Amino acid sequence: MHLDLPAAVLWDMDGTLVDTEPYWQAAQTELVGSFGGVWTPEDGLAQVGVSLWVSAAMLQAKGVPWDAEQIIEHLQDAVMSEVRKSVPWRPGARELLTELREAGVPTALVTMSMRPMAEEIAAAVPLPGPAFDVIVSGSDVENPKPHPEAYLTAVELLGVEAASSVAIEDSPPGLASAVTAGVAAVGVPHSVDLPAGTGYVVWPTLAGKSIRDLAALLPRDARVDEELAS
Repeated sequence: MHLDLPAAVLWDMDGTLVDTEPYWQAAQTELVGSFGGVWTPEDGLAQVGVSLWVSAAMLQAKGVPWDAEQIIEHLQDAVMSEVRKSVPWRPGARELLTELREAGVPTALVTMSMRPMAEEIAAAVPLPGPAFDVIVSGSDVENPKPHPEAYLTAVELLGVEAASSVAIEDSPPGLASAVTAGVAAVGVPHSVDLPAGTGYVVWPTLAGKSIRDLAALLPRDARVDEELAS
């Protein structure tokens, strides 16, 4: 029996692969509060899916007097301190990623977090080999999501066609990035609602989803036969 496969599957990280959004919110709240300001849950939701440079500017506007690099380093250190205690995997993410790797489907981690954090999360995935063939992080692009650069870079590094690939995202900026890059996309809402839109579908969860479900998002002629992919 033949199984048609995506040419590659491209994963967002925060909120999609791992549930780090509460850690970011806690770190931001603590940092702003340490300078006498207030960071609300609404402030946290407003920066879901955007670059850390945008987040840093928002924190500066709330009264944090540090430069952007210092803010980003502080926040990532705080978040990773929590992640190292226990990796908060999103439902179904590890299982789907394991199935993709066992089937030989190329994968990329496409995140606006900086490379050291992306590499540490990738290394924590419980697989015998590397979980991702390539990592494209906020350290690697000039234009953050929703600009398509991150996804265009990922498919270029993997040597696959964007139209034959699938991206998994949890935020409107991430979905916009993938769709603009020409990648089929699925949104799995977490911290923010994902309205229906053009160029992507919305799934409530990755739990129970398989390669077949991802392949079904692509036109028949954009899929790769399992024998050719092996």
